[in-house]
Amino acid sequence: MVGTVSNQPKVVYGACPHDCPDTCSMLVTVQDGQAIKVEGNPDHPFTRGTLCGKVSDYLDRVYSEKRVLYPMRRVGAKGSGKFERISWDEALDEITTRFQQIIAEHGAEAIMPCSYLGHEGLLNGLTVGDPFFNRLGATVTERTMCASCSSTAFMMTYGLTHGTDPDTFSHSQYIVLWGCNALSTNVHLWPFIQEARKNGAKLVSIDPVRTRTAKQSDWHLPIRPGTDGALALGMMHVIINENLTDDDYIEKYTAGFAELKQRVQDYPPEKVASITGISVEDIVTFAREFATTQPSVVRIGVALEKQAGGGQGIRAISCLPALVGSWRHLGGGMLQAPMWPFPIRWDVVHRPHFIKPGTRVLNQWQLGRILTGEVPLDPPVKALFVYNCNPVTQAAEQNKIIEGLSRDDLFTVVSEHFFTDTADYADIVLPATTQVENLDLMFSWGHTYVTLNNAAIQPIAEAIPNTELFRRLAERMGFKDECFQLTDEQLVMEVLDWFAPVLEGIDLEVLKSKGFAKLKIEAVPHAEGNFPTPSGKCEFLSSLELDSSFVLPAFRQGFEEYEPGEPIDPLPTYTPQRESVPSNPELASCYPLSLMSIKSHQFINSCFANLPKHAKLEGESQIIIHPDDALKRGISKGQMVKVYNNRGAFQAPAMLSDITRQGVVVAPMGYWRKVSHANNTINAATAATYTDMGHAAAVGDSLVEVELVNS
Repeated sequence: MVGTVSNQPKVVYGACPHDCPDTCSMLVTVQDGQAIKVEGNPDHPFTRGTLCGKVSDYLDRVYSEKRVLYPMRRVGAKGSGKFERISWDEALDEITTRFQQIIAEHGAEAIMPCSYLGHEGLLNGLTVGDPFFNRLGATVTERTMCASCSSTAFMMTYGLTHGTDPDTFSHSQYIVLWGCNALSTNVHLWPFIQEARKNGAKLVSIDPVRTRTAKQSDWHLPIRPGTDGALALGMMHVIINENLTDDDYIEKYTAGFAELKQRVQDYPPEKVASITGISVEDIVTFAREFATTQPSVVRIGVALEKQAGGGQGIRAISCLPALVGSWRHLGGGMLQAPMWPFPIRWDVVHRPHFIKPGTRVLNQWQLGRILTGEVPLDPPVKALFVYNCNPVTQAAEQNKIIEGLSRDDLFTVVSEHFFTDTADYADIVLPATTQVENLDLMFSWGHTYVTLNNAAIQPIAEAIPNTELFRRLAERMGFKDECFQLTDEQLVMEVLDWFAPVLEGIDLEVLKSKGFAKLKIEAVPHAEGNFPTPSGKCEFLSSLELDSSFVLPAFRQGFEEYEPGEPIDPLPTYTPQRESVPSNPELASCYPLSLMSIKSHQFINSCFANLPKHAKLEGESQIIIHPDDALKRGISKGQMVKVYNNRGAFQAPAMLSDITRQGVVVAPMGYWRKVSHANNTINAATAATYTDMGHAAAVGDSLVEVELVNS
């Protein structure tokens, strides 16, 4: 229920909408129709009443004077950011007229939607436009920037299980944060880790960068980027050859051990040390401790998959808990993304039945290549509809995206809160509501609670929820299908299977009364196997005959058609980075440094980077370079440097620090292009290439050189 105008404050249950595993339960205080405070819900067992520094000041976003509050039409050149206010009728008329013209001349596939997790809700999130665009006959958009590779690898090993319940981490005795900077990206898991440490647990952080989390860990292993799979295979070599395995668990609940045992013989610690940069002694010690200190648990981070061999790396890491029987114990096993038990009705979310067989699929990670014509298309993309994302700063090959968005023959619509780098190139900009202004239902990829977000205030000015936006567009296009008539309240009842066992005893009234509810899941789900794989076992040797182009329907609008790629090795293996000395020595001689992006503490993706308080707290973007690498290039602290390769370049002051490995240069993501040095950000240098499975973005597979900028 929307907060009513009253002299008395009213507290409304809400939920954070951002692309974060924590999905915090919020309390929004409303007085006289205004939201006056946003705080954490202290009754939530996982988020425990705290919000991160980004969302604790969420009302700065809601009431920002720079917010888009009315439909706007471009009046200057593309990219100039010059717009005039128009009415909703004018905006909708122009969009539908242009769409109809493009369909008549080129066909509906010339229209491409572009969305991501600027909002994570089941109603207003990345999938909200799928029914409309599928009904329109537009290009099907593949959205695999994140989690598609990781989920495919996890599925090949264990099936789509929730894995270790994060609520049980306090029972763990050996916690491995593998590529996970929890203090910046999963902060509500940290109290559970600290509780475990008070009870004697050891915390190990594996990361090329000594992050805030790594600094507070008991042991930091500074691995070379993209070599995680080799480390896991080396650990298994030690565990198997030293008879540290749980043979009973292996015999009863796993498949393919004999083949795995043979595979890991190719990865002795000496070889793995030369690949990973981690000493033989540390590899052996790590393997022994992980195997013999139970319960041991692994929490993998998003960055792990974003490598040329990211999928096989996660396959190898996934095998470790079953090999040593960690799954037997409360607090043991592995946490990937516990979103899979949420009973989401993907058929309702995506409406894939609208899609005509043979409709083309385009991956928006390659948006720059698509818009510039580097990817040959018939018909070419003539209209782009962007919502819940800011591809100019968040997608690869930034210069190509700018070139494509600058096309005079490209009609671009952006639904947004602010004039982002992408919105500056739009023909029409539409005002979207913030989370306190709309109803939504939130799942999570970091815990197992379903959370209801109630609209706390009426939409400000002429902003509307995404659900309403696509209802209006469907009406203008003459779509009479029942799904376009559903209210937001009706959608809440449609998008979940409320009769699923995990929702036993949970209904909408329960969520309205508490704001959240925990799914009915097993605390120790795989003590006796029961994995949701074809065999019912952990599959070291996967029985799924998948190829590199396979994408889970959840990441492709429920549409399962795809062009087959290369077969995936059913056993975990190690694949070097494409841009590395082993794979491409000529390229590595020109660009000898690995480029890594790290999450900003005050921004989430590109959200909040334009707000003064958050920008001030985060500070100026810097390029972190190891002192030895800086010395070779004559770079001193604070000097302006250029990071570049054959794709593009960006600039920032140099920060000399040994928190990064030698040979690795680090830059934070999330800064906006138009307020950055030289008008470019880190994604000017990243490649639009895929990982080894799931078509995920291989962001971490980029080589660069760094040089001083001439003053």
